[in-house]
Amino acid sequence: GFTSKADPQGSGRITAQVIEHLERLALVDFGSCEAVARLEKAIAFADRLRAVDTDGVEPMESVLEDRCLYLRSDNVVEGNCADELLQNSHRVVEEYFVAPPGNISLPKLDEQEPFPHS
Repeated sequence: GFTSKADPQGSGRITAQVIEHLERLALVDFGSCEAVARLEKAIAFADRLRAVDTDGVEPMESVLEDRCLYLRSDNVVEGNCADELLQNSHRVVEEYFVAPPGNISLPKLDEQEPFPHS
């Protein structure tokens, strides 16, 4: 049988440590019991998919395998316009747009943990 990394004992419960990790990765707040229950149901559904026997089934390259998908050539027609594009943003950090991350407020720049450089 398969056990999820989120629930190694197979109890159907998610540990607080896993919830905190998911909140950091997905920028989603699982602060309510209802949100955690919904997450547990989603994980249980994904775990059931692992039980599907896919032996001998060729992987699909596209959900539209019955159609020819023509790709255009990837030619740059405009370039060197990053500064102009970034002027359209309400908030920019370094050379990136900053968007609200769902239901978690953005920390102020001086409150953020420094990014580890390798």
